[in-house]
Amino acid sequence: MQTLLDNLSAFWPTLLGAASALSIVVALLASGHVVLYKRDVRAAIGWVGLIWLTPLLGSILYWAFGINRIRRRAERLERPIVEAAQAGRVYREGTDIEAPGLAPLAELVSRATNTPLLSGNRITPLVNGDETYPAMLEAIREARRSVILCTYIFDADRAGELFLQALGDAAERGVEVRILIDGVGARYSRPRMTALLRQRGLRVAEFLRPHFPIPGPYFNLRNHRKILVVDGRTGFTGGLNIREGCCLDLAPRHPVRDLHFRIEGPVVQQLFAVAALDWCFTTGEELSGDPWTLQSCPAGEVEARAISDGPDEDFEAFRTTILGALAVARKRARVVTPYFLPDQVLITALRVAALRGVEIDIVLPERGNLRVVQWASTAQLWQLLVGGCTVWLSPPPFDHSKLMIVDGEWSFVGSANWDPRSLRLNFEINVECYDRDLAASLDQQVDEKIAASHRLFAGELASRPLALRLRDGAARLFAPYL
Repeated sequence: MQTLLDNLSAFWPTLLGAASALSIVVALLASGHVVLYKRDVRAAIGWVGLIWLTPLLGSILYWAFGINRIRRRAERLERPIVEAAQAGRVYREGTDIEAPGLAPLAELVSRATNTPLLSGNRITPLVNGDETYPAMLEAIREARRSVILCTYIFDADRAGELFLQALGDAAERGVEVRILIDGVGARYSRPRMTALLRQRGLRVAEFLRPHFPIPGPYFNLRNHRKILVVDGRTGFTGGLNIREGCCLDLAPRHPVRDLHFRIEGPVVQQLFAVAALDWCFTTGEELSGDPWTLQSCPAGEVEARAISDGPDEDFEAFRTTILGALAVARKRARVVTPYFLPDQVLITALRVAALRGVEIDIVLPERGNLRVVQWASTAQLWQLLVGGCTVWLSPPPFDHSKLMIVDGEWSFVGSANWDPRSLRLNFEINVECYDRDLAASLDQQVDEKIAASHRLFAGELASRPLALRLRDGAARLFAPYL
C-alpha cells in the first residue's frame, strides 16, 4: 500500500503539469480564434478574459457559445437561390419604385444582399393563429405537388395536431412533403412532434440538432425562420410558430398575439430558395425536379424582396437594412418587437433619426415572457427616451409581432426580433415591402396597439426603486448573450 501511495505521489505532479500544459494550449487556440474572428472588440476582450481566468472551462464555453459563424454555402447549395433570383428577373427589378425617397434604400439592400427586388406580389397580413393557421392548413390541403415547412417550434398540442393531420394527408395523396424544425425548438413539447411526424411516414429533419452532454461548436446558432411554401407558388412567413398559444380563440393558458403573412407572386421563389438551402444543408437532399418547380405568376402590386440573415454569408443583412431604413426615413418610423436589445449603433441611429425630426414609435410588451431579457431591455430605454423616441408598452396578452414601417410606404416583416440573437446568431427570414396600401394596413394595426398601450416616460424609469434599476443594469451586461 505504501508503495502504491508513493507511486501516486510521484505521478500527480506529472499529471498536473500535463493538464496545465493542455489548458494553456487550448487557451491559446481559443484566444487565437477570438482574435481572428470576433468583430466586436468588447466581445473579444470579454471572451479572452473568460478563457484565461477560468482555465479550460472558459475555452469549453467559448467552443459551445462563442463561435457564432458557420460556412454553409458550397457551390451546389447556391444553385436554388441563383435560379430563383434569375427566374424573378422577368419582373421589374431594382430601384425604379413608386416612392422615390426610398430608392436609395432599395439600392442599398440590393447591393448588401445580392437579391433582386421583385414586383407583382400580393402580401396579406394574418392576425394570430386564429387567422393564420386556417389559411396555412387550407393551402396544405389544396397542395398538389409539394410542401416545404420550416419552423422554429412545432408543438404536439391542439394546433400541432391539425398540421400533423394535414401534412400526413398531403403525403398520402402523393404530395412531396419536407418538414424542417430547429433542433432546440423541436424539444419544446412532449411528445416531440418529430416522432409523431415520422410515425405518419413524413420526411422531417432537425436543424443543427444539439448533442448532449457535450454541445457542438454551433449549439448557439438556431434556425428561427418560419416558412411554408406550397406548390412553389403560395408562401407564408412571419412570427408565428406552430403552437396553440397563438390561437386566442382556444383560450390557451399562455396566449400570444402575433402576425404572419400570406405571400403570392415571384417573391415566393426567394422564400423557397432559403427553405431549400436550409433543408439541403441539414439533410444533403437538393429539392429539384418537377414537384419543386417554381411558379412565377404575378399576383399583386407589391414590390418585395425576401432577405435571409444568419451567422453565415448573410451575416448582418438585417442590421444593414434597418440602418438604411432609419437613414432614409423622413417623417415616421415605427418598430414593433417582442424583444428589444439593440446595440449602441442601432440606438444611435434611432436617436439621430428622432433628432432629425422623424417620429420614432417603439411598441414593446408591457410584460415579456423572458424576464432577464425584459430587464436588460428596460435598462436601455432611457437612452431612447431622452433622445426623442417614444416608447409604448402594450398590455397582455404577450405580443410576439415583429414589424418595422417607414413613412407609410416601406414595411419590414418576418421572423427577426431587435436583439443580438436575431441580428447576429439566428438564421432568420424577413421580407421588405414597398407598397403604400400594405404599409397603411400595418400602420392601422400599430395604431390599435398604441391606443391600448401605456406611454413610457424617462421620469417613470428614473423614479423606480434603486434595487430594480440595479437589477436591470446588471441584466444589461449580458445583453450580447441573451
